Formats: sequence, C-alpha cells, structure tokens
Amino acid sequence: QTFGGGRAQQKLLRTEEKASPTVTCAACLGEGCRKMAGSKVKQDMPPPGGYASFDYKRNLPKRGLSGYSMFGIGIGIMVFGYWRLFSWNRERRRLQIEEMEARIALMPLLQAEHDRRSLRMLRENLEEEAILMKDVPGWKVGEKVFHTDRWVPPLSEELFNLRPREQLLHKRFGFLWYV
Repeated sequence: QTFGGGRAQQKLLRTEEKASPTVTCAACLGEGCRKMAGSKVKQDMPPPGGYASFDYKRNLPKRGLSGYSMFGIGIGIMVFGYWRLFSWNRERRRLQIEEMEARIALMPLLQAEHDRRSLRMLRENLEEEAILMKDVPGWKVGEKVFHTDRWVPPLSEELFNLRPREQLLHKRFGFLWYV
C-alpha cells in the first residue's frame, strides 16, 4: 500500500510505525513508499524439491473409423438397399402378374355364376309376377320394358324388387352392411 500526502494518512502511518516493525516495499524499492508493516501470516510454500510434474498432454482415446471407411460403409449400405429394393420390386411385379393371370382365368367362371344367379332370380320373379298379376286384364308376364332384341342386364332393383329389403342391401353393399 502506498500512502500519499494528507494529514490523516500521515497520522495513520505514524501509529502503524509504533505498532509493528517496518519493512521497505519491494514493489517500489523504497523510493515511493515510506514503510510497510510486516505480515504476521506465514505463506504456504511448496515442499522441498518442488512439486511432482503432472501430465498435461492430450490423452484422448482413439476416435474409431476414419472418414473414408465410414463413407465406404455408407455407400455399401446404400448399394445393398437399392439392390434389395430392385429385387423386391421385381418379385412384387411377378406376383402382381400372377395374380392378374389368376383373375383373368377365373373371370369367365365368376361371370357364368353371376349370370346363372341372375337368370334364376329373373325366373323366380316371373313366377311371382304371374301369381300377383293373374287378375289384371291385358297384363303379359315377362313383357320387355325396353322394346329391343338386345340383352339388357337387369338392374339390382329389378332382381330384388319382390324380395326382402335386407337381400337388396346385402347385394348392393355386401360385407359393409354387417360391419
């Protein structure tokens, strides 16, 4: 601590000189400072011979694969993925063709079954119409509606007109009606 001029500071300096032995300041080598009081605290010093040296170098573990090897592994995984994708697309296309061929093969059978069912229902409707309209004069059972010689497939309302409503709904909506 350096003390400047000022009466209060000079007075303080004189009282400190009486209380403790005086030492010159090492920072200013006795030129700017008057005198300092000696410290009563003992400074903690290193052990004789100094402290042991400590390791301050970087000691990190090996980081793993290099960038080139990771790049190569990534390219390999992508090539394998594309190969699997293309092979699966080929297999899926083959299965789709097989399924389409099966549908094409079954289509005549399914159409024949549908036609048989429609004709059976038309015959039953004609029999029912004959029973219902027997008392109406001039009614011809099975008279064509469209006045043409071509076959016109009957609508589902025509086929199920004389049947319970549940059968029509089942025909029109199928499995969805029950779900």
